[in-house]
Amino acid sequence: MAIANRMAGFSLGQADLLRRAMGKKKHEEMAKQKARFIKGATTNGFTHQKAEKIFDRMAYFAGYGFNKSHSAAYALVTFHTAYLKARHPTAFMAALLTSETGNTDKMVGYFSECRELGIRILPPDVNESQKNFTVVEDGVRFGLAAIKNVGGSAIESIIARREEGRAFSSFMDFCRRIDLQKVNKRVMEGLIKVGAFDSMGAKRAQLMAIMDHALDEANAIQRARALGQTSLFDAGNEGAASAEGDAGAPLPAIDEWQQALMLQFERELTGFYITAHPLAQHTEAVRLLSTHTTLTVHDAAEGREVKVCGVIGHVRATTTKKGNRMAYVQLEDLQGLVEIIVFPDLYQSCSTCLVADTVVHVTGTVDHMDSGSRIKATTLEPLQDVQTKTVKRVMIRLMETPETWNNLPKLKEALHRHPGPTPVAFQFHLESRVRVECAPLPNVAVLPSSNLVYEVEHILGNATVTFS
Repeated sequence: MAIANRMAGFSLGQADLLRRAMGKKKHEEMAKQKARFIKGATTNGFTHQKAEKIFDRMAYFAGYGFNKSHSAAYALVTFHTAYLKARHPTAFMAALLTSETGNTDKMVGYFSECRELGIRILPPDVNESQKNFTVVEDGVRFGLAAIKNVGGSAIESIIARREEGRAFSSFMDFCRRIDLQKVNKRVMEGLIKVGAFDSMGAKRAQLMAIMDHALDEANAIQRARALGQTSLFDAGNEGAASAEGDAGAPLPAIDEWQQALMLQFERELTGFYITAHPLAQHTEAVRLLSTHTTLTVHDAAEGREVKVCGVIGHVRATTTKKGNRMAYVQLEDLQGLVEIIVFPDLYQSCSTCLVADTVVHVTGTVDHMDSGSRIKATTLEPLQDVQTKTVKRVMIRLMETPETWNNLPKLKEALHRHPGPTPVAFQFHLESRVRVECAPLPNVAVLPSSNLVYEVEHILGNATVTFS
């Protein structure tokens, strides 16, 4: 404004000369900044062409973007959100997850943020879940709307029925009270597979086994009610079913599904792993074999070789112009997602492991694009195979407690169930804070795997197994 006022006293010719002089000065300054930017970018591994393109885009945007009022508004929004995250982190993350429902890339990042903040993401629950993500005492409860095949009418029916006076006491109680015209078999199957009945004490495998019988019985009861009839099931105690089973539908004595299958169902129906993450069992292998995560890959220099461990998500196979097969693979770890390009030569040797939910180890080079970063794979192998070739020793931590000594027979059995080429050693943690590491055990060698870690840590506790 001050410049405009000063120019108002000049002739048109003088004003034009001044504008040109100012424009020339600005151009010279931008040229200096551009040279400085390109020099720094090329030093950090970017090509001259890419650095020049990025700078030109920034310069173009600077011509119209972020005036003071715009900047002030963004600063105020930033302050508000920072305050909410600092003072009310659980409610803040629940709101973020709800706002981005359906956006897998962002939600995976928010789940990672919740883990870092110590906020638990709890599975859907027919007695607690609302339509969207909500704050509960123990963390953030998954919303029913995030489950595939569970429509709006089914959600409204579930919430309305439980709010009429009391919560559902069991699976059979749920079946008898809910409107089965809105909550059909497909919806029930989805609710079971994502753990929406876990809080009632029954196993998911058990509920799937009795589901058809339970729905048949519940339908018969509801038809009788519609005709004004009663049955023995309605005799003054509707829904007072126990978690152990109900008349007409006792729970079978069967084992729960393996964790891998449970996680697979959760991923299929929500797009996410809820109760655990397949990579969590491979913490030691990831630490030992990775150079980057899917998050830090974006900060790596163009063309840099990186090693990443993750779980295969979506795979899009395609055919090149030469008729060769290749694939674009979505890889997920605990921090987020990244795209992996598998070119024809590599595709021929690794296509059998390009299956959803497979845990793999990827080596490749970073490729930065306008839309984000990706990895051009040079090797892609199951993480289990890489562990077997790379891990030289399995170290097991033993605490000086009576419980540890009582569990030694179980530990011995677990080690013998996983024979392999890798020696095992113990590290004793004594009450005096002394750490004593023994030589490798004689006649004991194991296959370093997630199953081994799971079994040993189930006996001794979390973080008691390390690989080296």
